[in-house]
Amino acid sequence: MWTRGFGVPSAVIAVLLSTFFLGFGGGVVFPILPNLGAVVGIAPFVVGIILSANRIVRLLANAPVGVVVDRIGTRKPFVVGVGLETIATLGYLIALESGRPALWFTGARVLWGLGSAFVLAAAYTIAADVCDPESRGQTMSIVRGGTSMGFPAGMAIGGIVGEVYGAGTAFGVASALSVLACLLTAVAIPETHGADRSTNVGLGNLDFSPPVLIAGGANFALLFTYNGVVFATLVSFLDVINAGTVTIGAQGTSGVLIGLSVLTGSVFSVAGGKASDLIAHRLPVILSCLGCLSVGVFLLAFGSTMPVLVASVLLLGAGQGGVGGPLVSMLGDLTASDRMGRATGTYNAFGDLGASVGLLVSLPLAEAIGFGSLYALSACVPIIAGALVTGGLYTTYGGIPSVVGS
Repeated sequence: MWTRGFGVPSAVIAVLLSTFFLGFGGGVVFPILPNLGAVVGIAPFVVGIILSANRIVRLLANAPVGVVVDRIGTRKPFVVGVGLETIATLGYLIALESGRPALWFTGARVLWGLGSAFVLAAAYTIAADVCDPESRGQTMSIVRGGTSMGFPAGMAIGGIVGEVYGAGTAFGVASALSVLACLLTAVAIPETHGADRSTNVGLGNLDFSPPVLIAGGANFALLFTYNGVVFATLVSFLDVINAGTVTIGAQGTSGVLIGLSVLTGSVFSVAGGKASDLIAHRLPVILSCLGCLSVGVFLLAFGSTMPVLVASVLLLGAGQGGVGGPLVSMLGDLTASDRMGRATGTYNAFGDLGASVGLLVSLPLAEAIGFGSLYALSACVPIIAGALVTGGLYTTYGGIPSVVGS
């Protein structure tokens, strides 16, 4: 039995602290690089490549990294991932002083993507290893919500510290916090997967079992809608409607709204997981939160005033946060321990693919059909996902699987 603090296994607390401090390095670059690109001579197109490089790499690495976790355990991949992300954050500082900043920034984002693939696959597997079935929803949701908290904090550091003291100071603060994450990882992250290793698993043994396809398909829809469509279009949408540009401009307003949404998502991630534990079923919570996400996107189409925009992003945050924890918990319910690394790796790959597709298609579609039509169409995606999850569970298991003894 794993020791607990505040009702949470100590291994999970160690994961939360490490990933929180790491998250600063993921978020710090976003508010700085678009403006810094003009100063250090990076073209806007290249800036876009730099910002998306980590997700592209993670998309390719997620599934193989999951296999590695099943082969060698959780501690070593987590340590490697934290180390790679720390080196990536330090790379931002080198890029500022380099004669080829675009190359250094791109390399740093590539390392960040590879490192985050290791960290996420190991983090979810650690959570699944140390929790009981009755508390899996809460534990997995805490990990999912907690691992995303550092990102908006990093965006705040990038925006505020970068504005007042300069980009170098902001990157320096993020680097120092990443080094702290390395120290925490070295001391506090245990090996949780030793008894469940699959030493005969190769990189070709990826997991496309029904639980992974059901949960992964829903994760594709979730990240397509939230991380793809909403994140890619919100600034441009605010420019068009002028609702949020009265005081701090479209870029500043977008950052505030997204930060509010992410924070709301972290709270509802824990609440959704706990609710699914209490009722001993994941599906009702998943469907309710997918519906909430759909309403949030649809309401965004009518976001001509600040109150409507705030209500929309709160619904979006509650929906995406509330569904994410029970979704990955359902994957844990239906997956054997020795396959959990591969399952979470493939699950993450589906999500990154959805976000990447959303980022690629949303702005061109908005230009072609308008933001209102784009958001109305996107509101259908979570509803379709809910129908597919329900149909997949009934087809595969003959009903809604329960949490205990599933």
